[in-house]
Amino acid sequence: MFFGILLVLLIDLFDSSGESFHRIAAWWGRFSAKLFGISIEVIGRENYSPEQNYLVISNHAGMADIPLLLGTMNLKLRFLAKEELGKIPLLGRALRQAGYVMIKRGQNRSALQSLFAAKEVLKSGHSVHIFPEGTRSATGELLPFKRGAFRVAKEGGAPVLPVTIIGSHLVTPKKSLKINKGKIRVIIDKPIQPSQFSGVDELMNACSAIITTNFNRYQNN
Repeated sequence: MFFGILLVLLIDLFDSSGESFHRIAAWWGRFSAKLFGISIEVIGRENYSPEQNYLVISNHAGMADIPLLLGTMNLKLRFLAKEELGKIPLLGRALRQAGYVMIKRGQNRSALQSLFAAKEVLKSGHSVHIFPEGTRSATGELLPFKRGAFRVAKEGGAPVLPVTIIGSHLVTPKKSLKINKGKIRVIIDKPIQPSQFSGVDELMNACSAIITTNFNRYQNN
């Protein structure tokens, strides 16, 4: 990871678009899965187009979620990253140069301003990923969604792509640095047009229902 960041910073001297970072990060996600014996099953690849940009939302249950999404989804994907990551030497600079959005946790004004920065990334033609639960689930069970991601969706103008992740809490448990072998499922549902919903809550509830349905359908199969 360290040498990958150095490589990205070097390449970014000649490519400030962030695409070099993304390609290396996607490769790193696939390589890490193979290295640690993690198998990934993706269901629903046909439900999205690599040429389209989306606001991607998913549940969050393990540290493996971000690298596996980078490695499996064929999108120009940018993540909302914790502000603390932006303070790490080299890594923080690489993330910012790649177009990732640093966000403060909580519901204060600074957190909302960070969320709305994601709207500008969407308008630039990139896809943005947000975990609407706001934190990882220790048990793998779904947590309540927060409204912020769906306010971005209503104003960002891009379709929402609901993604369900199953099994990552067992591979990378919360409050542990241990990485276990195992299987992770990624279920990609059909995109949703925010304009079809009159308000933020209606959009949030529709997306939550889709992810909940897929979670219950596939978690024991």
